[in-house]
Amino acid sequence: MQTNRLMLRRYWANDRINYSIRVFIALVGVALPCWYLDAKSEITPLVLGIIASALAETDDSFSGRIKALLMTLLCFFIAALSIELLFPYPPLFAIGLFVSTFGFIMLGAMGARYASIAFASLLLAVYTMLGAAESPNLWYQPTLLLGGAAWYGLLSLTWHLLWPNQPVQQSLAAVFTEFACYLDCKSQLFEPVANLNPQPLRLAAASQNARVVNALNNAKSTLLHRARRGHPNHTGDKFLKIYFLAQDIHERASSSHYRYQILAKEFQRSDVLFRFQRLLARQANACREISHALAMGKPYQHGAQSVLALDELQESLLYLKTQSNPQLRSYVSQLEYLFNNLATVERQLSNVSNPDVAATSNETELADNEARSIKDHWQRIASQFTPQSILFRHALRMAIALTAGYGCIQALDLERGFWILLTTLFVCQPNYSATRQRLKQRVIGTLAGLLIGMPLLYLFPGQEGQLVLMVLAGVLFFAFRMANYGLATMFITLLVLFCFNQLGEGFAVILPRLGDTLLGCLLAVLAVSYILPDWQAKRLHKVMAAAIQTNRDYLAQIIGQYRIGKRDSLSYRIARREAHNTDAQLSTAISNMLSEPGRYRMATDECFRFLTINHAMLGYISALGAHRTQLDDEYTHHLVAQAHRLIHSHLDCLAAQLDGNQCAQAPESDSELEQRLAQWRDEDCTSAKMVLQQLHLIQRMLPELHSLANKLAARTNRPQPSSAQ
Repeated sequence: MQTNRLMLRRYWANDRINYSIRVFIALVGVALPCWYLDAKSEITPLVLGIIASALAETDDSFSGRIKALLMTLLCFFIAALSIELLFPYPPLFAIGLFVSTFGFIMLGAMGARYASIAFASLLLAVYTMLGAAESPNLWYQPTLLLGGAAWYGLLSLTWHLLWPNQPVQQSLAAVFTEFACYLDCKSQLFEPVANLNPQPLRLAAASQNARVVNALNNAKSTLLHRARRGHPNHTGDKFLKIYFLAQDIHERASSSHYRYQILAKEFQRSDVLFRFQRLLARQANACREISHALAMGKPYQHGAQSVLALDELQESLLYLKTQSNPQLRSYVSQLEYLFNNLATVERQLSNVSNPDVAATSNETELADNEARSIKDHWQRIASQFTPQSILFRHALRMAIALTAGYGCIQALDLERGFWILLTTLFVCQPNYSATRQRLKQRVIGTLAGLLIGMPLLYLFPGQEGQLVLMVLAGVLFFAFRMANYGLATMFITLLVLFCFNQLGEGFAVILPRLGDTLLGCLLAVLAVSYILPDWQAKRLHKVMAAAIQTNRDYLAQIIGQYRIGKRDSLSYRIARREAHNTDAQLSTAISNMLSEPGRYRMATDECFRFLTINHAMLGYISALGAHRTQLDDEYTHHLVAQAHRLIHSHLDCLAAQLDGNQCAQAPESDSELEQRLAQWRDEDCTSAKMVLQQLHLIQRMLPELHSLANKLAARTNRPQPSSAQ
């Protein structure tokens, strides 16, 4: 009995299963009454209303959810009613479709919540088109669609009242799950081999770091929805402290204290790097256990394995120090910095269930960037009305694609042609890479759904069996929507088949559904390829410039604290988060570029090298941030200030050079300063040595960064040969 209860609790803690149970209750809540009352024609719009409302759902506080639900229902009402009013007038319908599509997508400028509502409103509009021809009157479909949406919204509100902290627990659990994968990636850098090539390992770490950053941003958003003007309430205080603890762990985990290939070469005959690798692997396992405990709502008990690995590593380091090998002395110092960093991570992991003990600051304010007033909302939308805006391009692209799809329906006189619009809406994404991925999954999923659906319609001809299958298909669609879009498409195809079979049209939509899917995919690809295309290579230099700028600002925040002492202020945390955000954006942009047609790719090797160096620089800067402490020696302060001014001027030049995508001359180097950074005094304290070493490592990267920036500019600005030559 105890085992079964624990298993049920584990399933309940899974966010996908939890979400699916909510959808199951909503679908059963309309399927059973419709079956009992023999309301076959009403079930389809009710179910489609539930689907649209579930897709519009975002996490928020209770009052925020009420506001979001009211806005969702208002947008749904406008979308459904306008379709019913304009449906008999094709020219007006086309104009309304273009304007409403563009307008709804531009609402996404106000925030993620509004983007979800806008997409769901467009989806509901297409659902209204599917049944507009058979609608007995103007109010029939809007009433049923809104009824289904309101029913799911009320269920979601009730769910939140019963389990208000579950989204916070799940988002923090996701952070530690991604941490575990990141620590596993970092452990691969501690292979004690003479010919270690760190670039592929750093690229893998940069890619995983992007997922950690995304998880941290999601957790912050979840916490912010339960705060007022960035200040949490009492119930969210514990979770907020765990979030700050996670941020500090991330800074330490992403730190790099020396060049890994040199450490691997110097210690290839020692077991010390294996012990570092083992400790990181144990800490990764601890992160997975923390994730499980947070999701289950249980206190975390830190195991003894990682503590034992830390003790054994310390003994190995002490043994190396007793050897008094002058050739290894400076390298052992690097390992000691790394050991101290990981020892702090170990202490923080052990205190996750008691974050007050590990708290390093009394700062409890989150950066609140959400628009609050009507003026703020309008300013955000107005700022996006430019062709340089990705959102503006996507809105225009989608509006033209959907209007063109409607033109195809009218020109070809397609009775069920609105599946074209539905497919285009789902497949057309803000960039080519995401659209291409969706395209493949949509076609395969639709084909699989139709092939499976045909025999199921024969095997289960009765209404009862089809209602059961419809509910299961709807639940599985939401279960796989974020994990496997191909499977999700298969299940939503099955649901639609069963819905329309309630009207006696199940077999009639099978072949048109496949043809319309292919045509909708074609429109999506043409739109993303030819309507203000957003090729990554053309904007990579801007993303690179932003990465350099945020690294510069993060470093400036850190250097100031070596004068005044460690402060986890809001401005410091914002600078740190922005540096990691832009590093993640750079990784994503390069990955997206590789999915684009070959003729649109640019200097792939140089881009990967730039990403590697930028991520390594962020690691060196993070190490400075992890070891922040007040330095008292004036000579060291003067040297640090000189080095920072030199690095700052180089990063300024690099950012301007990349932003303008032009070749430029690097600022003059100071060879004397470089020598002083490389050869610190033996009497310097450990902190001073570490700061000077990290600044020296950053300074050594600058020439290659300038060279890469010039190569990238030369590649993209290369003049075309004239016809006379």
